[in-house]
Amino acid sequence: MTTLSEAHIRAVVENVLKELKGNSITSAPVAFKPAPAVKSGDWGVFSCVDQAIDAAGEAYKKLSDAPLYARMQAVSIIKSICDSQAEELGRLEYQETKIGRLEHKIEKLKVMQRVPGVEWLKPDAYSGDTGLTIIEQAPFGVIGVITPVTHSLPTLASNAITMLAGGNTLVVNPHPGGAKVACEGVRRFNQAIYKATKLENLITIVDKPTLESAGAIFKSKGVKMLCVTGGPAVARAAMESRKKAVVAGPGNPPVVVDETADLDNAARSIIAGASYDNNLLCIGEKQVFVVSKVYSDFLAAMSRQGAYRLTPAQVDSLTKAAFPISKETNEPQLNRDLVGKDASFLADLIGLKVTSQTPLLFGEADEKNAFVDHEQMIPFLPIVKANDFAHALDMSLESEHGYRHTSVIHSRDVNRMTEMGRAMETTLFVKNGPSMAGIGIGGEGYVSFSIATPTGEGVTTPSTFTRQRRCTLSGALRVI
Repeated sequence: MTTLSEAHIRAVVENVLKELKGNSITSAPVAFKPAPAVKSGDWGVFSCVDQAIDAAGEAYKKLSDAPLYARMQAVSIIKSICDSQAEELGRLEYQETKIGRLEHKIEKLKVMQRVPGVEWLKPDAYSGDTGLTIIEQAPFGVIGVITPVTHSLPTLASNAITMLAGGNTLVVNPHPGGAKVACEGVRRFNQAIYKATKLENLITIVDKPTLESAGAIFKSKGVKMLCVTGGPAVARAAMESRKKAVVAGPGNPPVVVDETADLDNAARSIIAGASYDNNLLCIGEKQVFVVSKVYSDFLAAMSRQGAYRLTPAQVDSLTKAAFPISKETNEPQLNRDLVGKDASFLADLIGLKVTSQTPLLFGEADEKNAFVDHEQMIPFLPIVKANDFAHALDMSLESEHGYRHTSVIHSRDVNRMTEMGRAMETTLFVKNGPSMAGIGIGGEGYVSFSIATPTGEGVTTPSTFTRQRRCTLSGALRVI
């Protein structure tokens, strides 16, 4: 991959997007005319799950015969569309899902530029007296993808980039609450890719997703691998299938703040992470354990940095609204109508008025509060007092439930950072910064919106969606 190739790809992509602009970029879903071999699909959007799978299978055969350069073009096109159309597509997602914050919907598309592509894949080679062996990263084939309502198009786009880079095609069953914007994204990606490469249906999607269509993808012989981003139920279903599955499961990330921390930086970082897209990120800070020595000072720092502090009575009222007791289980159950809503919306529920610009609510709580124990995706943070660092770490382990997803610490004590990192064993461990730094937003490293914790792949890359193939030439083949 030389600089010349990358420059040429960029030029091709820019020309394609210029030609498409004006007839495919509108605020409403576009009724594109299907390409000749799309069957009954609309640029990759299908009403029939079996047709979507078949089309992705045919696309995989054609992609396998195409040069590596075609993969590079497809990846570059998706990144360019996400960047140049981020405001429009982000607004479409916000209008459809009605959760999160518009500015963060846009940013999540903009950062697709930092999702790794074909350049990530590197062959390995061994040569010696007995011959030559090359190890290549080869595709699986058609990958079945389940995407969440919390990040409908960003998760789809991120997966498409890494999977196509690995030489695969994909069939997507989106969350019904974000299906329209997911379908619109697929139409735009496929049309531009076809214009540049003559490859069609590299991404296919079911326009009216159901549990049945997801089940069909899970069971289909034409689907060789699964990638699921969602809640516990769909994660379990994927892991119980007979296919290789990359599963981005639930999390409940705890934060520890000790007496050595820079409290203003800690508060600023925690507010940024917990309020990002109204706490929809699975990596977002969900509960904070602060050592008693600096507990009051930390609460003051949270107010100073722009979060709104609730009284104990208000915390109690919000907890009851967010976690009503289930009649079936007699246990607190998340009120999903509050997921991803603004802090001002939550405040209204308890008779409190705050400005629409308020990023986050917070308040004192104990470790038995439902907000501590459950992954809630609501812009309220319970702040729990700990006797000392050891106590804070113990409560963090308890509240994280062994998901081993994400944990955060604010401390200047390197030994404590090490101790918490080893104890938590989380896939992401963020120190002295906001949780998003762990996926390359405000931190170093690449971006991905599928973080495979239960199955162990971590933050996904093109390598995640490849399998090793070894090719050996027996006998001497040496030039030195």
